Amino acid sequence: MSATATWSGTIAFGMVAIPVQLYAATEEHTVRLREIHTADGSRVQHRRFCAAEGREIPYDEVGRGVELPDGRMLPLSEEDLARLPLPSMHTIRVLGFIDPQGVVPIGYDRAYYIAPAAPDADRPYALLVEVLSRTKLVAMAKVAIRSRERRAVVRPYRGLLLLQTLHWRDEIRDPGDLAHLVPTIPLSDRERRLAEVVVQEMTGVDDSEDHDAYAHALDQLVAAVVSGGEPAEPPQPEPAVDLMTALQQSVEEARSARQPANHPSKADRERPHD
Repeated sequence: MSATATWSGTIAFGMVAIPVQLYAATEEHTVRLREIHTADGSRVQHRRFCAAEGREIPYDEVGRGVELPDGRMLPLSEEDLARLPLPSMHTIRVLGFIDPQGVVPIGYDRAYYIAPAAPDADRPYALLVEVLSRTKLVAMAKVAIRSRERRAVVRPYRGLLLLQTLHWRDEIRDPGDLAHLVPTIPLSDRERRLAEVVVQEMTGVDDSEDHDAYAHALDQLVAAVVSGGEPAEPPQPEPAVDLMTALQQSVEEARSARQPANHPSKADRERPHD
């Protein structure tokens, strides 16, 4: 984890204010594909260009501003932005405490670790961690991060506080537009039973799958192209079969993958015998 804090301020609930800092809780390990000119393979560069002066400008001459209704640009300095009349600019303001089940999964966005930022913050910080752990509740809060005010959930996580920003309700798309795509097919009892067996047999996930295989596949592709060889063919999807056959095959495949030889599966143990 980077030791550089992305935000500094306080977390406040009731009359208690705790000095804290935020640290990014996640990082992306993406494969960076460069933009190139397809005609000659050279890299494409993106430059900061001033339309008024007709020239490229250095990064230290780039600022921020807003466009006014008449089309003029109003420059805003960092000092201007620091004076925004917004309580959440420097405070994670706790609005209340709720059951975490009340937050829809689609609402979650980014995650940050909250760490105490002063020696006198340790006791109230530890108290908030413990009371949230004991009550099984989360704090609903507001905070401004990276030029945006966000709703956020604060929860205990491995001895620390974890802040997860949320999308605003008007940012979450209503699935109503897809209502006509919701299947209305009647399901048979046998289909349901077989599907439940598949779920039972596939309960749990192998930690060996906790990685992004795209980078490895890209390395293989690059090596093949550089050596003049033929890239390996991507695996093809299995031909479609009827649902009952697919369910039965799924059960057999899951059992063979999970169970040692001569060791009955959970579904077999729980199945009534004649």
